[in-house]
Amino acid sequence: MAGGQFQIFRCHVAGTQAVQADSRHAFGRHTHDQFGIGVIGKGAQRSASGQGIVEAGPGDTITVNPGEVHDGMPIGDAGRAWQMLYFDPPVVADAILDVTEGRTRSFEFAHPVMRDVRLAQRFLTLFTAMTAAHAEHASVLREELLLTLLADTMHGQTRSDTRGPGFAEIALARRRIDDDSAAPLTLGELANECRLSRFQFIRAFSRATGMTPHAYMIQRRIIAARHLIARRMSLADAAAASGFADQSHMTRIFVRTYGISPSMYARACGAS
Repeated sequence: MAGGQFQIFRCHVAGTQAVQADSRHAFGRHTHDQFGIGVIGKGAQRSASGQGIVEAGPGDTITVNPGEVHDGMPIGDAGRAWQMLYFDPPVVADAILDVTEGRTRSFEFAHPVMRDVRLAQRFLTLFTAMTAAHAEHASVLREELLLTLLADTMHGQTRSDTRGPGFAEIALARRRIDDDSAAPLTLGELANECRLSRFQFIRAFSRATGMTPHAYMIQRRIIAARHLIARRMSLADAAAASGFADQSHMTRIFVRTYGISPSMYARACGAS
């Protein structure tokens, strides 16, 4: 389905989604609940990542981990074009279990930008294999490419641990939001659970997650809304179920986060 400058493709592997875009859209700070890997086709962008501000240009491979706070803006007026594959965490965990011969299912992309021609070409071949109209019998190729692609990115995969005071308590508050992001939680409730003042809680939560508690809650709600829309719930019902005040509020956040409207996304998910 074409959504202006965005195309969203169904993939031949469950738990995988493909996006192709050519846009000047500047994405605000947000997170995904999936692993993302892609290649910049033309133009360049600057973005925040778990390792600070990075820049990527034509041929560069870009990555994002679940929960990693990032944004993205074009460098220059021409915008940039890119292709991305998004993988649900279980898809990656199963692949990594295979790559490590059963030693671990744990994995994180270590580098938000990688300049490696072979890696970029492998990704582009995988993207084609995932999205081709008549690729039902290419499962061996898809599995091979996914495993080797992830293996090539595994060097130094663990992020540095920057845990500070109150990390465990903040993790509990974060989990409470994750479990029911639509719940009408207050800042005072969350802060009291962590035995912190509201101001201390905001600072500690921001250090731990890269977002304020409110921004994090909104991100969890828009992720929930995206899943509900993908399951063909109406936009109004998805907005209400995920905790937004109304459909227009959800739409504004959705466009700001993903660069397309919820109705475009709904049509993409309903396409054959």
